[in-house]
Amino acid sequence: MTEKVPEVIVDPSDYQEVLKKLDLVEGKVEFTHSEMQQKIGTKMGRDIGILYGLCIGLMIVVIYLLLAINMNETDLLIIMKSIFQL
Repeated sequence: MTEKVPEVIVDPSDYQEVLKKLDLVEGKVEFTHSEMQQKIGTKMGRDIGILYGLCIGLMIVVIYLLLAINMNETDLLIIMKSIFQL
């Protein structure tokens, strides 16, 4: 048995109206999706910034310990072990 695709005759003005409504819905969906992605990006950027800040802060502390404190190598190793618990 051969099946044919049903043919439908639609008024062009109705068809254009439906296309306009679909475009409107598609625009709303795209806008909502982009807003959600922007919020996710903002949260990730904040988290990465916090991590960078912690790393830079630790580097500053280590540089301070290495340059500013006048002590021998064993005292520095004791301090580093107590800070980082190696």
